[in-house]
Amino acid sequence: MKFSGKNVLVTGASRGIGAEIAKVLGSYGLKVWINFRSNEAKALEVKEAIVKKGGEAEVIGFDVSNEEAFVNAIKDIVKIDGELSYLVNNAGITKDKLAMRMKVEDFMEVIEANLKSAFIGCREALKVMGKKRFGSVVNVASIVGETGNAGQTNYSASKGGLIAMTKSFAKEAAPRGIRFNSITPGFIATDMTEILSEEVKENFIKNIPLGRFGEAKEVADAVAFLLSDHASYITGETLKVNGGMYM
Repeated sequence: MKFSGKNVLVTGASRGIGAEIAKVLGSYGLKVWINFRSNEAKALEVKEAIVKKGGEAEVIGFDVSNEEAFVNAIKDIVKIDGELSYLVNNAGITKDKLAMRMKVEDFMEVIEANLKSAFIGCREALKVMGKKRFGSVVNVASIVGETGNAGQTNYSASKGGLIAMTKSFAKEAAPRGIRFNSITPGFIATDMTEILSEEVKENFIKNIPLGRFGEAKEVADAVAFLLSDHASYITGETLKVNGGMYM
């Protein structure tokens, strides 16, 4: 995979899909800025894994839903590296509950963490990347942003909004040569799916044409492609990585 830029910021990269994205991008020679909110130890483990394989990485702790913190973090990265070439907005939370029982606070907390944070990142990245007229952003959405899901009104809204927002940023950024794309993972094998019973897993798999959960690396590889020079004529796209569960 070819990359003309030098560095990337991956939010929510201390574990799960975010950690795998960081590792894959590090393997392609990018300097990876590993964002974490509370678990610095896990973020340092990701950094160590990248460095052990000859890559370059740094950890950077901040709450992505805090505008001032996110803005300052990008400023720090640019101050140190001279640029921000790529951004992956991966950080997010869930707070599942049936809509009739969901409080406005539950709804807005997920919107703030998943959608507002990505807006801040996209906006600030566009400002920085616009100066060099180069850059690429991938927003990690979800299959439920396309299909909806019972008990996840807030999460579905945040991810559906993320898909639409990505398209708008793509249109605004295109004249400057900057690309914005989103990716919608389906059911991916992570620590969150490991706690599910075998019966529940089997019921999910019945609805997946490829007959299995996806791997975090499969999502990371797709993110790497969209960021890379190999996707230089792709912008405003939503790439599904769901085993055919939603086509």
